[in-house]
Amino acid sequence: MFGELVINLKNAKVGRFITFEGGEGGGKSTQTRLLQDALASIGIESILTREPGGSVGAEEIRELIVTGSPDRWDPLTELCLLYAARRDHWLKVIKPKLEHGIWVISDRFADSSIVYQGYAGDIDIDTVLNIHNVVLGEVWPDLTIVLDLPPELGLERSYKRDTANNSKDTRFEKRELHFHNLLREGFQYLHSKSPDRICVIDGTKNIKEVEMEVFSIIKKRFVELM
Repeated sequence: MFGELVINLKNAKVGRFITFEGGEGGGKSTQTRLLQDALASIGIESILTREPGGSVGAEEIRELIVTGSPDRWDPLTELCLLYAARRDHWLKVIKPKLEHGIWVISDRFADSSIVYQGYAGDIDIDTVLNIHNVVLGEVWPDLTIVLDLPPELGLERSYKRDTANNSKDTRFEKRELHFHNLLREGFQYLHSKSPDRICVIDGTKNIKEVEMEVFSIIKKRFVELM
């Protein structure tokens, strides 16, 4: 149901599409940077990107999604905004890089919509998948790594980060704890449905331990790294 990336390409050399997922404060941004460094050390070119956002147009939409009060949008409006941004991101950034053999490492992608607006947002998951199929077809990452940790710990981390950075991108962090517990359940649910594509790592481990586990998974998954 939550398949792998399908692109019709003329070139034999295709980049890999790796995404990091999970609740708030899981360390996704840190691990994307560390993975890029690890790939560079073995001669693999990659780019870092994020969602919402990642392209010029998608970043403009991001401001609408992640700022303001928690009740600014209902889940269906969020979903429509996210997929408008995601299509622009895919067409203008992700797909061109993959076609040129460059790996793409993204802090979030479509799995977040299934969980945030679907599992925790009360939109039927089949509805989310139908919208995904209309907007992107069979596009899914080659590998998704979920950084799992208790929501209380993740929210504590994100609060410290956002305070230090004076960030206004806190709309989802402001949601009640029950919502964040559902997010954790939702990502575990996705793992149970797509264990070949989605791996779960204990996000309470220290940064170095998580980094090593991430790269171990990737080396085993992709033959070009063996």
